[in-house]
Amino acid sequence: MFLLYEYDIFWAFLLISSVIPILAFLISGVLAPISKGPEKLSSYESGIEPMGDAWLQFRICYYMFALVFVVFDVETVFLYPWAMSFDVLGVSAFIEALIFVLILIVGSIYAWRKGALEWS
Repeated sequence: MFLLYEYDIFWAFLLISSVIPILAFLISGVLAPISKGPEKLSSYESGIEPMGDAWLQFRICYYMFALVFVVFDVETVFLYPWAMSFDVLGVSAFIEALIFVLILIVGSIYAWRKGALEWS
């Protein structure tokens, strides 16, 4: 039988975990000093006097490598629970995981052929 009172702890946790960040933002907004000026608007460089513009353009290679890392990191997160329960899941789960890995391999080969993983 589905009883709603079994979830009282969940709702209390959800309420508390929602109220604490909201209170933190409200309190910091009220207590924080408001000061505007050229020092506040300048970029901070570890106490050293800032030189040049704060906006730098990074090469796209850094972003491409970060994106490939995130994709394969998420792949590991998805495949780890599957590997832990491999003996219980059966053949259909093996085929699904194989299709998942093949799609990622095809994507990485595509990125490699397009030159997305080149530093030059």
